[in-house]
Amino acid sequence: MNTTLTGQLAEFATSDLQPTGLARQMARLSALDWLACGIAGTEEPVSRLLRDQALSEAGAPQATLFGSSQVPARMAALANGTISHALDYDDTHFAHIGHPSVAVFSAAFAVGEGQDKPLAQVIEAALFGMELSIRVGLWLGRAHYQKGYHQTATAGAFGATAAAGRLLGLHVDQMEMALGLCATRAAGLKAQFGTMGKPYNAGLAATAGVEVAQLIDAGFEANPGALEGALGFGATHHGEGNLDAALQDLGQDWLFETISHKFHACCHGLHAALEAARSLDLAAPEIASLTVHTHPRWMTVCNQPAPDTGLGAKFSYRTVLALQALGKDTARLDSYSAELCRDPRLVALRDQIHVQADDSLAETAAHVTLVRRDGKRLQASHDLQAPVAYEMREARLLAKASALLGGQRSAELWSVLQGAGSAADLSRFF
Repeated sequence: MNTTLTGQLAEFATSDLQPTGLARQMARLSALDWLACGIAGTEEPVSRLLRDQALSEAGAPQATLFGSSQVPARMAALANGTISHALDYDDTHFAHIGHPSVAVFSAAFAVGEGQDKPLAQVIEAALFGMELSIRVGLWLGRAHYQKGYHQTATAGAFGATAAAGRLLGLHVDQMEMALGLCATRAAGLKAQFGTMGKPYNAGLAATAGVEVAQLIDAGFEANPGALEGALGFGATHHGEGNLDAALQDLGQDWLFETISHKFHACCHGLHAALEAARSLDLAAPEIASLTVHTHPRWMTVCNQPAPDTGLGAKFSYRTVLALQALGKDTARLDSYSAELCRDPRLVALRDQIHVQADDSLAETAAHVTLVRRDGKRLQASHDLQAPVAYEMREARLLAKASALLGGQRSAELWSVLQGAGSAADLSRFF
């Protein structure tokens, strides 16, 4: 057995290992989530720009663009990766602080459609790629992220490479070389957060994966040691090189099973508080005060005290909890608007909500304390890493897809994803 990180990842990505039933189920749900976010995001300004660029360049009709026709696979991956992350409503894996689906599914479907692969095979390739991206993220560690690199783009590019390479039938030596070549293409900075550059980072990862896999498949040669070598990606990008975390039970323990899906159309840092408050059956008339305890890292990310735009509302504990208490559906995109931010009822309720940092909490957890007008005191906690029954997760993701696409369209899409068709069968939904 190969003892290098790249070698073991390549063996995993080209293996005939059977993912667990739960991992397969979660991959299908993430495919639904990725598609719903991509289709719903087609008219975002950044989406129009990427789509216009792709169509202006034309080229071989290999893969379908969200909101348009077919273009070359590399460009489809770039545009679709960007478009599906434009709403920032896609899944997250907290082990490596990244969004696996937008990079990996965008690459897998671009290659799979062009190769006319069975849908089940495309989803399985994406599952292998997403698992690999999580492992690379763990290997790079927190230092890489804290230094300013966006793991969706960096670790995600390696996952996109693995998925594309698996669909192209790369053998293990070729996969090693593809991962090595990806090391010279993977890029993306947190400095782009808050701009069009953030979703573009996901597109860069997807297109890098398609490009390097296609080149290696065509006979391109590259250094297979460029991921972990002395002058490799980890060493030059502040990676911690945590080999044990990256390879522990690889192929047996599928970390993708613990993927976290967004059920609210706002920053993921707000979701634990929303879920905790949801368990209290929060309603505006009953609230005298509401206090949120959250990990300190979120205080500078999503604690805008009084935003006046819909985008700002997505980064405000006080606003989203007020929206929830007023009965607004926080899964809907139109629940976040400048008009609602000015609503006197929301403004008055927002002022009764307080946010406090608590370093005893996990980054994925929140604790809320509600004091009702009758003096009754209620408390609830939630951790996004807590297991969610598959049936409940499926129901909530179908409800989310329905809110984004409409009930009939989302139901039809889910039916296709569970069927025995090809990747091309999805193009009519794009």
